[in-house]
Amino acid sequence: MTPAPARRFEGAIRNAHAIALCLLALPLAAHAWDSGALKPPGTGQSLGLSIGRSDYGLGCGLLPGCDKSTRALRLYGQAMVSDHWGAELGLLDMGRIGLGGGSARASGVNLSLLGRVPVFETFSLYGKLGTTYGHTTTSAIAGAGLRSGSEDGFGLSYGAGLSWNLSPRLSAVLEWDSHDFRFAGGGRDAVRATSLGLQYRY
Repeated sequence: MTPAPARRFEGAIRNAHAIALCLLALPLAAHAWDSGALKPPGTGQSLGLSIGRSDYGLGCGLLPGCDKSTRALRLYGQAMVSDHWGAELGLLDMGRIGLGGGSARASGVNLSLLGRVPVFETFSLYGKLGTTYGHTTTSAIAGAGLRSGSEDGFGLSYGAGLSWNLSPRLSAVLEWDSHDFRFAGGGRDAVRATSLGLQYRY
């Protein structure tokens, strides 16, 4: 049975996703009225939502039926202090995967420093480096060669992406991220994700 704190943590992640969809509906509706020249983001704040596929670095166990890729969701806010530097705070849900004789799930909160370089008038490249406080749950049957349990802790995170300005306020984002999570058994494994998303500046 999943401990009560873990259930509350996962419930908060799901609620955050629902809130993000509602918030992003407003800028999408207003996009048709946006006007003005496209330009790099510059300073200011933004809210984003990305959806993609995660890839777990865990071992598969001893039994067949391993699929370490699943959907991933990320809700985040950014604050740029200059045209090139800023910070990002995000909620992560890397999804649940099936292992040979078990399953695993990872979620967490990420804080990263952000560096951005405009390439053209409407495109920017960026990189991120920070830390993720993650929560994982792993369940396994006897003889699967896997450890069951829950773990929490900090781990390294980094990533890179491409931002395309669709309007002065709305951007499309293609991103790759890596987050180190602590799993049952005491080890750390990377969970990586490739995602597409939208980012709204306000």
